[in-house]
Parts: sequence; structure tokens; C-alpha cells
Amino acid sequence: MSQEKVDRYKKEKANRAKIIKKQKQQKLLMQIGAVVIGAALCVWVGFSVYDKVNTPEPKSYEVNMDALTEYQNSLSVE
Repeated sequence: MSQEKVDRYKKEKANRAKIIKKQKQQKLLMQIGAVVIGAALCVWVGFSVYDKVNTPEPKSYEVNMDALTEYQNSLSVE
């Protein structure tokens, strides 16, 4: 090995614990991020499904127009 490679290897070996610790932290952050995004997606889908399933039925009203129709008929007959 050339002296350059030997020096680089020694430097990497000296910092190996820091490098491994940093890699573990990055991996943990990625996993936490994935869990948060997955949970947010599940909650969003759940609320969407809940909203679709539990929509209130539209209210309908029935109006009896018999009296008004009789009144209009009595006006037009005379």
C-alpha cells in the first residue's frame, strides 16, 4: 500500500466509532421519519374513509299544497 492509503486507513480507523455512530443516528432518523409519514398517511386515509361512510343523509321535507291549490282554483273559477 502506498503511504497515502496507509494514512487514510489509519484516519478512518481512528474515526470509525464516530462514523458508525453517525450512520446509526441517520438510520434511526430515517426510520422515525418513515414511521411518522406512514402514520400520517394511515390517519389521512382513515379520516377520508370515515367521512365517506358517515355522511348524513340529506333532509327532505314534504309540503302539503292542497289548501293553496284550492284557493287558486277558487280564484280562477269566478
